[in-house]
Amino acid sequence: MAFMSILESDLRALSAEARRRYPAIKDGAEHAILKLRSLSSSSEIAHNEDVLRIFLMACEVKSVKLSVIGLSCLQKLISHDAVAPSALKEILSTLKEHAEMADEIAQLKTLQTILIIFQSRLHPENEENMAQALLICLRLLENSRYSDSVHNTAAATFRQAVALIFDNVVHAESLPIGKMGSGSHTFRSNSVSGDVNRSINHSESLEIELISGGSSIKRESLTKAGKLGLRLLEDLTALAAGGSATWLRVSSLQRTFVLDILEFILSNYVAVFRTLALYEQVLQHQICSLLMTSLRTNVEVEDEAGEPSFRRLVLRSVAHVIRLYCSSLVTECEVFLNVLIKVTSLDLPLWHQILVLEVLRGFCMEVRTLHILFQNFDMHPKNTNVVEGMVKALARVVSTIQIPESSEESLAAVAGMFSSKAKGIEWSLESDASNASVIVASEAHTITLAVEGLLGVVFAVASLTDEALDVGELESPRFDSDRAVKYAGKTALLCISMVDSLWLTFLDALSLILMRSQGEAIILEILKGYQAFTQACGILHAVEPLNAFLASLCKFTINMPNESDKRRSSLPSPGLKRPEYSVDQRDNVVLTLKNVQALRTLFNIAHRLHNVLGPSWILVLETLAALDRAIHSPHTTTQEVSIAVPKLTRESSGQYSDFNILSSLSSQLFESSSLMHLSAVKSLLSALRHLSNQCMPGNLGVSGQSSIQQFGNISFSVEKMISILVNNVHRMEPLWDQVVGHLLELTDTPSQHLRIMALEALDQSISAVLGSDHFHRFRPSRNQLAENERQIRNMDAESRSFECAVISPLRLLYFSTQYLDMRAGSLKILLHVLERHGEKLHYSWPDILEMLRSVANGTEKDLISLGFQCIRVIMNDGLSTVPPHCLDICIEVTGAYSDQKTELNISLTAVGLLWNTTDFIAKGLVNANFEGKDTEAMDGLQCIPKKEHQKLGEERNEHSGEKVNHHVPSVDVIDRDKLLFSVFSLLQKLGGDERPEVRNSAIRTLFQTLGSHGQKLSRSMWEDCLWTYVFPTLGHVSLMAATSSRDEWQGKELGTRGGKAVHMLIHHSRNTAQKQWDETLVLVLGGIARILRSFFPFLRSLNDFWTGWESLLVYVRNSILNGSKEVAIAAVNCLLTSALFHSSKGDFPAPYLKSMLDVYDYVLQRPLRCGNTAANKVKQEILHGLGELFVLAQRMFDDTMYKQYLETIHSTIKQSQGTSDMEIDIVPPVQRTMLEILPQLRPTGHLSSMWLYFIRNLLCYLPGSEAISLGEEDGAEKCNETQTTLKDRSPKKTTVISPEKGEVQVQHHDSALVKHAEAHLFSNLFAEKLVPVLVELFQSAPAVEKYNMLPEIIQGLGRCMTTRRDNPEAALWRLAVEGFNHILVGNVSGDNVGYCLDSSITRPARIHFWKEVADVYETFLLGSCGRALPSKALSSAAFKDDEILEITFLDFLGDKILKAETDASDDVIRRLVLTLDQCASRTCSLPIETVGLMPSHCSKFSLTCLQKLFSLCRYEFHAWSTRRSRVSKISILVLIDRCNYILNKFLSDENEIGESQLPSVRIEEIVYVLQELVRLTIHSEAASLLSLNPHLKESLQTVEDQQSRAHLLVLFPSFCELVVSRETRVREVVQVLLRLIATELGL
Repeated sequence: MAFMSILESDLRALSAEARRRYPAIKDGAEHAILKLRSLSSSSEIAHNEDVLRIFLMACEVKSVKLSVIGLSCLQKLISHDAVAPSALKEILSTLKEHAEMADEIAQLKTLQTILIIFQSRLHPENEENMAQALLICLRLLENSRYSDSVHNTAAATFRQAVALIFDNVVHAESLPIGKMGSGSHTFRSNSVSGDVNRSINHSESLEIELISGGSSIKRESLTKAGKLGLRLLEDLTALAAGGSATWLRVSSLQRTFVLDILEFILSNYVAVFRTLALYEQVLQHQICSLLMTSLRTNVEVEDEAGEPSFRRLVLRSVAHVIRLYCSSLVTECEVFLNVLIKVTSLDLPLWHQILVLEVLRGFCMEVRTLHILFQNFDMHPKNTNVVEGMVKALARVVSTIQIPESSEESLAAVAGMFSSKAKGIEWSLESDASNASVIVASEAHTITLAVEGLLGVVFAVASLTDEALDVGELESPRFDSDRAVKYAGKTALLCISMVDSLWLTFLDALSLILMRSQGEAIILEILKGYQAFTQACGILHAVEPLNAFLASLCKFTINMPNESDKRRSSLPSPGLKRPEYSVDQRDNVVLTLKNVQALRTLFNIAHRLHNVLGPSWILVLETLAALDRAIHSPHTTTQEVSIAVPKLTRESSGQYSDFNILSSLSSQLFESSSLMHLSAVKSLLSALRHLSNQCMPGNLGVSGQSSIQQFGNISFSVEKMISILVNNVHRMEPLWDQVVGHLLELTDTPSQHLRIMALEALDQSISAVLGSDHFHRFRPSRNQLAENERQIRNMDAESRSFECAVISPLRLLYFSTQYLDMRAGSLKILLHVLERHGEKLHYSWPDILEMLRSVANGTEKDLISLGFQCIRVIMNDGLSTVPPHCLDICIEVTGAYSDQKTELNISLTAVGLLWNTTDFIAKGLVNANFEGKDTEAMDGLQCIPKKEHQKLGEERNEHSGEKVNHHVPSVDVIDRDKLLFSVFSLLQKLGGDERPEVRNSAIRTLFQTLGSHGQKLSRSMWEDCLWTYVFPTLGHVSLMAATSSRDEWQGKELGTRGGKAVHMLIHHSRNTAQKQWDETLVLVLGGIARILRSFFPFLRSLNDFWTGWESLLVYVRNSILNGSKEVAIAAVNCLLTSALFHSSKGDFPAPYLKSMLDVYDYVLQRPLRCGNTAANKVKQEILHGLGELFVLAQRMFDDTMYKQYLETIHSTIKQSQGTSDMEIDIVPPVQRTMLEILPQLRPTGHLSSMWLYFIRNLLCYLPGSEAISLGEEDGAEKCNETQTTLKDRSPKKTTVISPEKGEVQVQHHDSALVKHAEAHLFSNLFAEKLVPVLVELFQSAPAVEKYNMLPEIIQGLGRCMTTRRDNPEAALWRLAVEGFNHILVGNVSGDNVGYCLDSSITRPARIHFWKEVADVYETFLLGSCGRALPSKALSSAAFKDDEILEITFLDFLGDKILKAETDASDDVIRRLVLTLDQCASRTCSLPIETVGLMPSHCSKFSLTCLQKLFSLCRYEFHAWSTRRSRVSKISILVLIDRCNYILNKFLSDENEIGESQLPSVRIEEIVYVLQELVRLTIHSEAASLLSLNPHLKESLQTVEDQQSRAHLLVLFPSFCELVVSRETRVREVVQVLLRLIATELGL
């Protein structure tokens, strides 16, 4: 164990210290160590005396070191219960001897050991040991020779020993565990109310501890521990009285020390004195006598009894006795209290008065103590009124501030003390009153204690009142009860008695200190007291003190300037805004901190006691009205702003924080009226109305301060009346007439300011009522109407009466007032009502609509604007709430606003409202259709998209709820067809209005309505709409557009300049009547297009729709031909939109499609009236539409329609080229559009036979097509029997509509002849754009059709390629070359379908194809490649690109065509090889004089051709085939001839020039040929064709190797001549060739 180890260590230290001088102790320590090792626990050590004995021996030798070690070890043994109780006496003897030692360490160790003994199980249990232990402490305490540390430790040890002794008494007597008194605790916080609350909490805990302590019966007998405690208490009392202690055997002791211990015992062991009778007797007879004697101030006191510390302890002890034992020591406590009260009036030192006031303040802070004192004394007839005496004594102290000599300094000091307390700093008396500053502070402290005491009693009264309220003895003032209550509860009666006896004293003292004080903290505390006591009086229904305190408080709130000091002021601003004062007014009002806090207190009181104020409301309202004026006055400031920065403006100061808070508190007061009794609310309203009426003199327009105040009071009254109404809407019926009646009185006054204020208040009132849930309960829901009609009828009269009572002031005001601003104001209020609460109205709609109709029929622009705003709210959001019988009136009133001429914007917006009406009506039509009212509408649902079906189904499945916004009136109540037609008629009428804006809006609305809700209309309704509204509207607008004036308008006259009128500019697009009617016509055509797009399948099922369609085509044709650009485009889209949409679904029949195409064909072949640029735009629109139409409606086109379709496009392009006035290097817009739509026009599916026709139409636009003669066409037709797609080439028929008669005519012409005759009209630039499109279209054609078109495609591209000679800078030949290569890539290889011949692709077709290929290569390579063509200066990059393109073209011929497995004939191959040979001969064929002038690219091209010839002849084992063998046989002869010619030409030129140098081009050519001959090996079959001697051929045929160099033998003679050439490189290569020949011959 750790304890054993520590003891062993201590024994070793003791042995080491005693080994020289005290061998016996050393031996004993070693023996104890050995003994200790045999022990295992503290109990075994306790039974063995050897260990304890050695430590006692160490203490007996009187050696300080050994004694310290011994005492330390002894403490450890006692702490671990390793000492037997029997050894206590011996230990105490040893300690007594040590206490007499002079060493301080030994003395302190002795005191520590004593304290450990009391804390351990060795606690003395008999009188002798207890007395001896306490005596040791007292001896050390008494001896003056010892150090202060010893004295202090002895005092603390004795105090703790006493506490342990009494703790043992509590435990032995089975009393409540713990300290149950308050001890020296003082209830201090940063406020008086906080101190009171803390005392309440502490008192409650004390009561709980006392109750939990068991029985309260007095005990006469004591235990042994109780007797010890009693002996100790008696000796302590004797010592405190200055006597001797018999038991402790102490003659005297410091009385202050003993009294402090007694005070500790009295405050912490209350249960001991309350339970044990013997202790109580000691308290009553000895301790109380001691305290009474010590309290005497009328005799001379001696020694320490007169010192402040002793007096403080005496007073604290007295306070404990009164606080804790008052119930059992009534007489003694009464004596104590009277003495204390008397002392306050004696001329004693300030410190003495402060001590007494602290005690009294403590009583005042403790609610339970006050409760007991007042109940035991003041309420007992035989006892003294001690509480009243205390309060009056404290009030006398407070009244000393009226002494002028020192009151100011004292008040400042008091304020400082309260401020310090608020910050948590407590002031206390630390020295005697010797200097002036301390005297002032002491006087201030007395006043502070007195004020705190008074406030403590005030808060105690409030707390007791709240307690009575909580337990039910009192009724809360917030309860809705007006009955008189008689109180019988003990606490309630006690509170009433306290208020009755103390309120006058409180009022005088608190009002005095509040009036004289300026500090923030003390003002707040006093006002808290005001509030607490006033609220308590209200709860207790103490009317007189309530009114007195309330009146006193109002005096401190605000002081307005006196009448004598007032100056001239300006009139108030109109409206509910607070009146602003002119700069001439100088009636400054300063709200001090006291004013602000007093106002807050007043608000708090009014909030709490609003139900019991009664007549006092007048005083409160006058105060609040004055505050309201002060807050809104520009010259009102708070104290801080007024003093610190007097020149700051209101905007830059910080005063608004207080103003905003006060204003908010004022508003909250009236908002809380909803919690007041109804009678209290009526009293408050009556007081407000009285305040307003008394401020309404006969003439408010007189300038003066009185009128300002009067208007401010009226404004305040009206504002607060509205606030009360708003917050009491749940019980508005008994209050409505009282409020509205006063407002109507104000609207009839001659003052405009008051009238405007009354209007705004009326608006707020009506909105508040209609917006309340209370009003909503009068409105029956639709379900209720159906379920319980009888009950609803009973409610009907009440609902109608109440709703009319709310709305009737507006109608009355509009029709009866003589002021125009009041009429406008009534309309504004009506607008607000409709916007916010229109859905709640039901019975007042006829009056509202009639009122709005009268406004529309008037001439006042402002009134019309306001009235229209009202009708707009109804039509936008309120139609669902309007009763069914009023809907037609709503439409009529809206029409009246549409037709009025006062304001254009109103007419336009009114037309938009009709759209909302159709939405509402159409919603009902859906319900009607699904309910089966009109089954015809079901036939029209086939054209409604799936989403629309789902939408309609959702609307049908919706269950109508109580929300009126989603309600649709029942079908049997409203004839919705009639309503809808009335709207259509109104829109049609407005469609002819002279104002363009109005008619355009009406037209737009009409067609939007039909387009949006057409699926909800029945068949019969649609027929009526078409023949009554749609087509007549189109005819009328078309007529007006054609016949209206074209004269330019002048805008509105703005003024004059230089004597001439200045007019507003009008845009050129609408500066004539005809242009504006064109704009309307565009809207009509667009609307018809929308209808056709949405409902065409359904509409064509209507009767006589074809007739309407034909008339529509006529209108469209005429609009395109004769209309402006906008009209023409709208006419084009009118048909195209519907056709495009429905063609994709197959819902656009062929007759309709053909008729539409005829119209477009007709207009495209004729000039339009709108000019070239606009006409091009229109034609572009048509072409785009036709392209999209063909994509979507391909299945509806046959061969004839397709030809007509293409012919229409061709004629359009032809006309655009002929009439285009654009620059020559720009593609005309129509042609650009054609290029864009060409990919869309490709024949697909059932039109595949039209591919050749389609491509031929495009080829005619390429250059050179005009050179194709008709004879060539006849020659081409020789192949028609092999080209199945060209069997039927009958002349084309084009159908158009006659412009004169509208009849159908047929025109015949041969399209091919026309195309060829006019192809020259198209520029190369158009061909450049067309070639890539043409190639892409060809590649997308079917295989069979592709090969039928292939020769003509090749021929057309060849014509484009030949343009290089004439125009090498253009991109056309380049694009043609790329396209040519791209087409041939897929048509020459063996894996192509052309090679594996299809049954429909015959041999002649392939022959024709290869013939065209050969022609193109021959023409382009010989005519345009490798030559120095004349051109403008090309960039190096462009020149390089052209060179690369030539080489690529040549590579494709040599590597892809001639080497590929194609079906080309030998003749074609021979032509192609000869073409290469001719290109390769350009260098060698030129004279030596000119060959040096050849450009480098020409010689390079010639060498490339030679390289291709060598490549064709060369034998390649891995890529050899029969096809390659054929090409090799044809090529070898051509190559040998070309080589022989080049060699001979070189020899002749070299001989001719003699010693001169040959051109480098010629040398490079000969060297290249010789090197290629070295590398060339040919197949034996090709070698057999060479012209050799027969014996050489025979010898070569015997060789088994297929590779041969027989071609060298043919050229042997030329090689022999070249041996003597002057060119070294030539001779070297010739030597190599000769060696190869020798090898070949086997030499």
